[in-house]
Amino acid sequence: MYRRAFCGERLRMIASMTGYGRAVGESRGKSITVEIKSVNHRYFELNSRVPRIYMQLDDIMRRYLQQRIVRGKIDVNISVALLPDAPKGQVLVNKTLLGQYIDAIYEGADAYGLKHDLTASTILRLPDVITSADSEEDSSDIWEDVRPVLDKAVDMFIARRQAEGENLAADIIGKCGFIEENVAKIEAYAPELLRDYRNRLETKIKELLEDRQIDEQRLLTEVAIMADKLAVDEETVRLRSHCQAMKQMLSSGTSNGKKMDFIVQEMNREVNTISSKIGNIDVTKIAIELKNCIEKIREQIQNIE
Repeated sequence: MYRRAFCGERLRMIASMTGYGRAVGESRGKSITVEIKSVNHRYFELNSRVPRIYMQLDDIMRRYLQQRIVRGKIDVNISVALLPDAPKGQVLVNKTLLGQYIDAIYEGADAYGLKHDLTASTILRLPDVITSADSEEDSSDIWEDVRPVLDKAVDMFIARRQAEGENLAADIIGKCGFIEENVAKIEAYAPELLRDYRNRLETKIKELLEDRQIDEQRLLTEVAIMADKLAVDEETVRLRSHCQAMKQMLSSGTSNGKKMDFIVQEMNREVNTISSKIGNIDVTKIAIELKNCIEKIREQIQNIE
C-alpha cells in the first residue's frame, strides 16, 4: 500500500535504536572481546559488564559512548583472556574469590545431591579467578588496551543501526507519500460535497415554497455558511507541511526521534479535525486509513535514535 521511496538523495545517518556490534583484539598478552547491543529507550542508558580490574573504566567508557550514541538502552560486555604466550609474572590467582566460588559450588552440590567433581582447570576458568598484574596499572593504560577494540565494536554497532535506520526512513517516507495522495483526494471531495449540499438545499426549499420564487441571495448565504463549515484547507495545508517536514528530516539524515514524534501527534490532530468537519462516508473511510498509517509511522519512529 505504501511506496518505499528515498525521494531522490540517498538517505544517510538516520539510525535505529536497535543494533549489535562485536570486536576482538589483542594487547600486551591479552585477548580482549567487546560486545555491544541496544534496544529502544527514551534516553541514553548504559549497562556494562567488565572484569573487576577494568571497573575503573566505567566513567571513561560512558563518556566515550555518549559522544557516539544519542539514546537507547546500551549493554556493553567486555571480556579478557590471557594469551598462551603472555609474559610470565602477569598472572595472579584471586584466592579470596576462588574460595567463595568453591564454597558456593559445594553448597549447591550438597543441596541437590550432586557429586563433588571439581578440578583445578574447571575452577580456574571461573570469571575473575585468574587476573593480571595489570590490575595495578593506571586506568589510562588499561583504556589504551580497550579503546581500539571498543572502537571497532561501536563502528559495527553504528553501521548496523544506520542500515536499519535507512530502511525505517524509506518506509516512513513511503507512508508520508500515501498520506499526501489521500489528502489530495479529500481536497477533491470538498467542491463536490458543496455542490451536493446546494442541490439538496435548493430541492428542499422548492418543496417547501412550492410555486413561489426562491430567494437566490438567501440560498447563496446558506451555501456560504456550509462552505465555511466544510472548509478543511487549513488542515490539509498543515498536514502536507507536516509530511514535508518529516520527509525533509529523513532525507537529510537528521536523526531526531523526539521531534518526529511531535510531528506525528500534529498529523493525527489534523486528520481528526478533517474527519469531524466532513461527515461524508467516503472521507471518513480515507480518514480511518490515514489514522492507521499515522499510527504505523508513530510505531516506526519509536525505534529511531
